[in-house]
Amino acid sequence: MLLENKTAVIYGGGGAIGGAMASAFASEGARVFLAGRTPANLETVADRIRAEGGQAETAVVDALDASAVNDHIDAVVEKTGSVDISVNVITQDAIFQPLADISTPDFVAAIAKGLTTQLITTKAAARHMVKQESGVLLFFGGSDHANTSPGLGNVQIGFDAIESLRRQWAVELAPHGIRTVTLLTGGIVDTFPDVPEMQAARQSIIDASPLKRAATMADVGSVAAFVASDKGRSITSTQVNISVGACYG
Repeated sequence: MLLENKTAVIYGGGGAIGGAMASAFASEGARVFLAGRTPANLETVADRIRAEGGQAETAVVDALDASAVNDHIDAVVEKTGSVDISVNVITQDAIFQPLADISTPDFVAAIAKGLTTQLITTKAAARHMVKQESGVLLFFGGSDHANTSPGLGNVQIGFDAIESLRRQWAVELAPHGIRTVTLLTGGIVDTFPDVPEMQAARQSIIDASPLKRAATMADVGSVAAFVASDKGRSITSTQVNISVGACYG
């Protein structure tokens, strides 16, 4: 298995994307630690993994609380001996409006939230990975320099800011054997609410792909597991494009 004897920490592990990654990691042999603020969601994912023979543990952790994040990851390392994979996919404050219509405080707060949580969780994992001289830091969303979609508000700007943060982490952590990789996505359509109002957005993502299809949650998990494994050891300091050709980052 690709991730046998590896330890993965997933912030936002009770969500659709976090759950997909957790399931894929566990199916490849990793011991996964799901962190989030909603116990029921975390346990649903953990129960599914356990039912399939995988190893999963949950913890209520606010990924915007540095003390809580550090206490949790210290406990994980004490239990397992290492943290090999860390990924933060907590829900961000997405404001899908023209920039001119978004209040400045709301815009700034949303961007600050994304950067703050990514900084906190990455610092916590890096502290242990530097000692190990190994580890993989995964990011999700990515920077699409060819974006031509109006009305994305703070969303793509937030992804761009986090990608800039990821690039700086790559420079500083590579000397310690730590890989940093972003999964670039144009949107995961099976995470959208199944309501008529979302049909146009879903179809636009499909239409933007040369293959006229969109990545699924299963695709996200499969690629994340490969990138995080030793099979993906040559991939670092970059984005891996899982947009089925819709993005050009």
